[in-house]
Amino acid sequence: MDWVAADWGTSNLRLWLMDDAGRPERRIESDQGMAAIVREDYEPTLLGLLRRDLPEDRTVPVLVCGMAGSRQGWVEAPYARVPCVPPSADAAVRVETRSSRVAVRILPGISQDDPTDVMRGEETQIAGVLQERPGFDGVICLPGTHTKWVHVSAGEIVSFRTYMTGELFALLRERSVLRHSLGGETWDREAFLVAVDRALSHPATVAGDLFALRAESLLRGLGPETAQSRLSGLLVGIELAAARPYWLGQQVAIVGETALADAYRAALGAQGLEASVLGAEAMTLAGLTAAWRHLKETAQ
Repeated sequence: MDWVAADWGTSNLRLWLMDDAGRPERRIESDQGMAAIVREDYEPTLLGLLRRDLPEDRTVPVLVCGMAGSRQGWVEAPYARVPCVPPSADAAVRVETRSSRVAVRILPGISQDDPTDVMRGEETQIAGVLQERPGFDGVICLPGTHTKWVHVSAGEIVSFRTYMTGELFALLRERSVLRHSLGGETWDREAFLVAVDRALSHPATVAGDLFALRAESLLRGLGPETAQSRLSGLLVGIELAAARPYWLGQQVAIVGETALADAYRAALGAQGLEASVLGAEAMTLAGLTAAWRHLKETAQ
């Protein structure tokens, strides 16, 4: 093991033990994300997960992206401001640790003044896209709890916009009156796409269309899986309506986990735009590796 790559998010922590050629030797995953621990827990959590891998005779560098650098995280890593290149490891904040077995750096996130916006972790995935696709010029969509639409040109992040689509979906599914009408694991693609088109064409009616899901389940026997797919489609549809200046007529790359990325690709495909898909974890690791290589090159 030459160094450790870490993606420390709100819910989860992922570690990759990297060799000197930039290849992962082992992957470790934990549910000890930012939401589950306090500041004093970060170092013990990291050392506990690496306890059987850390050598006794040297210090291992650890490069971290994500919410560990937030104000509520381990150490705050100040934001870089757009337009900017994705921050590399020489912009990372050093963490003072009690143990000499690790040397930790946390990558900064990115901020935007108008409209006001922030990201942490996604900038590393964007760096991964630029590493995998040099010269990419267009828009990167990063769907998730808080979906990002990011304009990239000449290797720089030019602007971005965040939409709380995933969080709204979870709140409506779990805490609203609609929870009685939703369920299942099967995705009804046709119902999803019809709802996307409805929301894109008539975004002002979406609040009423949402309650119609409940009414149709009571009066017409609307199935829970179809209702859930329509809920997803309505929310993705109003997001696409708002983000139209980003994706319309652009080259779009979607970075996300398979099911969610496929849903976004299908929604865009129905509007006549063929987007490509890249795996979220692969882009995170590619971005961390690119940042690490830059640090080593500048140190030589």
